[in-house]
Amino acid sequence: MSGASPQVAPTQQRLVRFALVGGVGFLVDATVLTLLVNGMGYGHYASRAVSFTLAVTVTWLLNRRWVFGAGPPTRREYSGYFVVQLSGAVINLGVYVLLIELVPRLAAIPVLPLAAGAVVALLSNFLLVQRFVYRRSISADSA
Repeated sequence: MSGASPQVAPTQQRLVRFALVGGVGFLVDATVLTLLVNGMGYGHYASRAVSFTLAVTVTWLLNRRWVFGAGPPTRREYSGYFVVQLSGAVINLGVYVLLIELVPRLAAIPVLPLAAGAVVALLSNFLLVQRFVYRRSISADSA
């Protein structure tokens, strides 16, 4: 017997799937942003708002089914998910800024603080979404 709690494996599996879905979201975000800015000549900020919203919607659809096994979608669920993703974006930016301010030489390699921010935001988003958006789906799985 491994001694591991039965809840550990499903949580780890959800986290891995959540991260994979996040990768899909990044690809959607980057592709739409590039097409709008470089392909269609739209402004960077408006394009970013569109690409972020589309990426959040795609990840919501994937996460709700593949990661959390949720029932029929609701506006409330989407709204909660969107708010969590916005908080994750703020956390990501905050870690990025904090690291560059604390370790100025990281400004020369911005991908490092970017990656650190992404990891912290991923974990934060996962915990918040699991706790506040899909709590009932997780409870039903463990029953």
